[in-house]
Amino acid sequence: MSNTTKLSSPQPRAEMAERDGQSSTFPDIVELNVGGQVYVTRLDTLTAVADSLLWAKFSQSSPDELPKDAKGRFFFDRDGFLFRYILDYLRDSELFLPEFFKERRRLQKEAEFFQLPELSRRLAAPSKDGSPTEDSGEPEEAELASPTAASPSSDRTPRSPGASAGYITVGYRGSYTIGRDIQADGKFRRVARITVCSKICLAKEVFGDTLNESRDPDRPPDKYTSRYYLKYNFLEQAFDRLAEAGFHMVACNSTGTCSYASSDPGEDKVWTSYTEYVFSR
Repeated sequence: MSNTTKLSSPQPRAEMAERDGQSSTFPDIVELNVGGQVYVTRLDTLTAVADSLLWAKFSQSSPDELPKDAKGRFFFDRDGFLFRYILDYLRDSELFLPEFFKERRRLQKEAEFFQLPELSRRLAAPSKDGSPTEDSGEPEEAELASPTAASPSSDRTPRSPGASAGYITVGYRGSYTIGRDIQADGKFRRVARITVCSKICLAKEVFGDTLNESRDPDRPPDKYTSRYYLKYNFLEQAFDRLAEAGFHMVACNSTGTCSYASSDPGEDKVWTSYTEYVFSR
């Protein structure tokens, strides 16, 4: 009579987790902290690509096995800003990048980390806007080149030969009133003054005799000034001149404050605003 030993089958991971008092399933809506950026998405999205890192983490593991931040969100120590494109790809299986996207190689590294070979392959292909890729042999610094050093794109006015590069900031201060009925249109007043901040030679080249130099008349051309202003009050005129000179807008900001508020609720409130536009060539 032979002696046989009966081997018990291994218990499933989920049963072991339940026996140990651990949660064995992920919620349908998952909160992630990726490099400090918070994302909320569906479990089906994270597991959309089989054999990817996220698929393995959220289908082959239990919630208690994954690292979490102080608020209980699943934590990944990766680039939080680039992860938005990883998530978009998981949702639609498509790759949509902004125009003139300059971080293809970095995003490709993220795709490789998350084990998304198809996305990595697409990112390695030459981009439509001519951005350097992994196969181009160009250094990473080429992707982060200053806008003044980069060659102008086909939809921008090219810089004339010999014209110097630089920045010009155009600012203006205006005011408007808002009455008791905030649904009604505001009453806008004309722009008080358009100021110009830049190197003096650039300001004179672009605006010529429309530039009022009386507040800063003696500075040499290679110095900078923030005291010039224009002799007209239409922003479009300034923008047209900048475009003709090969400049394009790269940034803008605006602030608004309530400069007068009467105790009478029936009176209109007067607001002032200050806006700046930064142009580069």
